[in-house]
Amino acid sequence: MRVSVSWLREYVDLPADLPTGDLEQALVDLGIEVESVVDLAESVTGQLVVGEVREIEELTGFKKPIRFCRVDVGAANGTGEPQEIVCGARNFAPGDRVVVILPGGVLPGGFAIGARKTYGHNSAGMICSAKELGLGDDHSGIIVLGSDVTAKPGDDARPVVGLDDVVLDLEITPDRGYALSLRGLARELSHAFDVPLRDPALAPAPVGTETPAYPVEVRDTVGCDRFTARLVRGVDPTAPTPSWMAQRLVTAGIRSISLPVDITNYVMLELGQPMHAFDADRIAGPLVVRRAEAGEKLTTLDGVNRVLTADDMVICDDSGPISLAAVMGGETSEVVAGTTTVLFEAAHWDPAMVGRTARRHKLFSEAAKRWERGVDPAVALVALERAVRLLTEHGGGTPGAEILDIDHVRPRTPISLPADLPTRRVGVEYPPARVVALLERVGCTVAQGADRLSEDPGVVGVASGVGTVLSVTPPTWRPDLTDPADLVEEVVRLDGYDKVPSVLPTAPPGRGLTPRQRRRRAVANSLAERGYVEVLAHPFVSPELADQLGLPADDPRRPAVRLANPLSEEEPLLRTTLLGPLLGILKRNLGRGHRDLALYEIGAVFHPRVGAGSPPAMGVDRRPTDEEFAAADAVVPAQPVHVAVVLTGDIDPAGWWGPGRPAGWADAIEAARDVLAAAGIPDERVEVRAAEYAPWHPGRCAELRVDDSVVGHAGELHPVVVAALELPRRTSAMELNLDTLPPTPVTPAPTVSGFPPALIDVALVLDDSVPAEQVRRALEAGAGELLEDVRLFDVYSGAQLGEGRRSLAYKLTFRAPDRTLTVEEAVAARDAAVAVAAQRLGATLRGA
Repeated sequence: MRVSVSWLREYVDLPADLPTGDLEQALVDLGIEVESVVDLAESVTGQLVVGEVREIEELTGFKKPIRFCRVDVGAANGTGEPQEIVCGARNFAPGDRVVVILPGGVLPGGFAIGARKTYGHNSAGMICSAKELGLGDDHSGIIVLGSDVTAKPGDDARPVVGLDDVVLDLEITPDRGYALSLRGLARELSHAFDVPLRDPALAPAPVGTETPAYPVEVRDTVGCDRFTARLVRGVDPTAPTPSWMAQRLVTAGIRSISLPVDITNYVMLELGQPMHAFDADRIAGPLVVRRAEAGEKLTTLDGVNRVLTADDMVICDDSGPISLAAVMGGETSEVVAGTTTVLFEAAHWDPAMVGRTARRHKLFSEAAKRWERGVDPAVALVALERAVRLLTEHGGGTPGAEILDIDHVRPRTPISLPADLPTRRVGVEYPPARVVALLERVGCTVAQGADRLSEDPGVVGVASGVGTVLSVTPPTWRPDLTDPADLVEEVVRLDGYDKVPSVLPTAPPGRGLTPRQRRRRAVANSLAERGYVEVLAHPFVSPELADQLGLPADDPRRPAVRLANPLSEEEPLLRTTLLGPLLGILKRNLGRGHRDLALYEIGAVFHPRVGAGSPPAMGVDRRPTDEEFAAADAVVPAQPVHVAVVLTGDIDPAGWWGPGRPAGWADAIEAARDVLAAAGIPDERVEVRAAEYAPWHPGRCAELRVDDSVVGHAGELHPVVVAALELPRRTSAMELNLDTLPPTPVTPAPTVSGFPPALIDVALVLDDSVPAEQVRRALEAGAGELLEDVRLFDVYSGAQLGEGRRSLAYKLTFRAPDRTLTVEEAVAARDAAVAVAAQRLGATLRGA
């Protein structure tokens, strides 16, 4: 919200010499975020003057309309002759007074103005729009000064357009809707500087009359609990908006449209009460306030034809909906250039309804922004009177004596507040009298209730025994005050957050990270060091994902938890595998032009507890019992932590050193081995076996086992899955369940031998269905304690080996801890290893 300090001073007596830094700090101390404080006098340098347009020459032959203007700027240019300026705007005519910046001036953003030749004419200076001066976002045309402006050509234009003011740009939190008005901000600043407040909502206003200003029926008093209206007849349709009002609207970022509409926006900014102006002559019959019927249509003021739902509130006449209540009016009843009879409406709408409607139709108007944060229901008649007076003063017309006021507003419910609760919650001593005084400054009505025993006699600085309970009725403009905690926050906020000591609790002694945290970090670091890029995917998936991954009907990953309020109806389920969202990220990156990708994610998957039922209903008035906690936990889905990787493209890039190597199923299996090694699982406890498991290719899928328990799978994705997800051929993946891994064993320090190794290669010929992992284990079992390492370095198959046969070549490293091995000892160990492989797997030594 943007607001000028000069406007604020009309309602609160701020110190005359208040530095902008002190004003900013005061707002921050009150919990209002300040985006910027801009002294407009410093935003434009050089000569900014009032000019009067003398002549306009329309230039032709260009892609856009261009005008060559001669503008009287008085003696500001040193010659007294009209200034020649080329301008593209078309919303002004000869005789209009405009704002001109002369050569040498600098506009906001460092835009320097000079004299140059353009479009075949000399142009010296610029005729300015509101956006160019930093006064608003309207760039549709330049500023045309109203007839009420007395400044002459050549006069300084800064006071005329408000560039002698200070503008606050504030970010108002959703719970502080009252601060989206001058009234609310002035009240806050009166607290900060302890100065008088002139509340514009206390202005006298006539009450509703027995005869309504216009026949209105409110059918839904929950969605609309107050509706007021008043007519003004005989309005001059040509009456312009006064320049001071248009200037304030522009400063606030609101475009000036017409006098009646500008008045409703002005009153909204002033009092926080959104209003609407109808052309009463364009309304057909009585008005009805009701919920829309599903499928009804309404063309709103932005020209969009909208299809309504049964949750929307509308204002209707005999022709149907004419306004999307609290959000935006309709075209059929809007104020137009010839409007002479204006019906002002000020109502009070349900915030939740307005918020849902605004989001459904993507209409985040200034009115909707205030309604969903809460509007004072007691200010409707004051706003109505203010709008009527402004219109009759500046646009003529006669206000109708009849005033409609349909009021179903419920009175605020008192809140019981122990007087010592702020002290107990915050740790700062707030005497009861101070608590009462601060709450009354907010606008609350405070009465003393019954006494009670202190609930927390052990709190330092609080005497135990009898305490006082206050009965606090919040003001109508503070719908956010609903329970004792809100009142405590107000006491602390107004007394000063700076008075609350910043005391950090003593950290209890601990042992650092838990084993689970250390394992997770080790796995993440290991994959990152190997070139994998971590991603964080949304855990939401579509119901079609299980079919796309080819999961069988009885697969335990098919049942999924459905969200009660999903972000998207297309993805209402929680993932049961990391691969679905991870492959979606892979596809998105491929679409952005990446070709060589290696991604990983560590995160939870969600498996529903079948037959668990619904969780128990637990209130907020007390702590749930242990039995209620247990019953709720029994319904929470199981959430094991998985790690997954996906690969496509080249795992080793091509370059001057040679061709690259494409990623394949073996790289996915190697990634799984790396994860298990990083998790502290010894290699001898890991076994890799061939398997068939969706969504992997049945002939290129491996299951990873630890202590004979399956912990995950890796390999190449099934071609059908790759086609369904529109991924490249040979895309590979791995997924492990980290929660099923056994605890990391205590690893003894390795024995380092200072003696040289003996290196022997063996090539074994065996059936190609025998996994290389089983061969490695057989060699390890036969070689004995002298074997230090065994590594597969070559796989060969050919006609000379026979159909269904292949050769696996291993490099064996032998070393003794206390001596240099002899050739005989190394060969004997090798022969023993080969013998066990032959006995277990039918292997024969190649070439033997």
